[in-house]
Amino acid sequence: MVTKIPNPIDKHVGSRVRMRRMLAGISQEKLGDALGLTFQQVQKYEKGSNRISASRLQQIAKMLDVPVSFFFDGAPTGDVTEVGFTDSAATTYISEFLATSEGVQLTKAFTRIKTGRVRRRIIDLVEALAESDSGPL
Repeated sequence: MVTKIPNPIDKHVGSRVRMRRMLAGISQEKLGDALGLTFQQVQKYEKGSNRISASRLQQIAKMLDVPVSFFFDGAPTGDVTEVGFTDSAATTYISEFLATSEGVQLTKAFTRIKTGRVRRRIIDLVEALAESDSGPL
C-alpha cells in the first residue's frame, strides 16, 4: 500500500492556517462550522493531507483576518540549495514551532510584556536554560 506524502507547500499553508487559527483563539470546530466543514476536514487542511482550494483559502483568510499571502510567507520554493543551514530552513523551523500550542502560548504571553528590558531578560533566561539543557545528562 502506497502512502501519499503531502506536498511541502500544502503542509506549510496548513501549518500557517493552524498557527493563525490558534493565535485567534478559534477552535477547529468553530472554523469548520463557519466554512461549512467538519473539524476533521480542518484537521486535514492543517496537516496538508488535503489541499485547500483558492476559494476556500480566501474564505479562511477572511475569517482569520489575514491576507491570503500570509499563508505563503516562508513557504518552501523547491529550489535546490547548498546542503547546510539556510534561512529557509530556519524559517521553516520557526513556523513549525509557532504552529504548536506551546509556540502560540509563548508568543501570546511574550507579546503581552510591554517592557523591553523584561523581554530581553526573558530571552537571556531561555537561552541560558537551552544551553544548560543541551549538556550531558
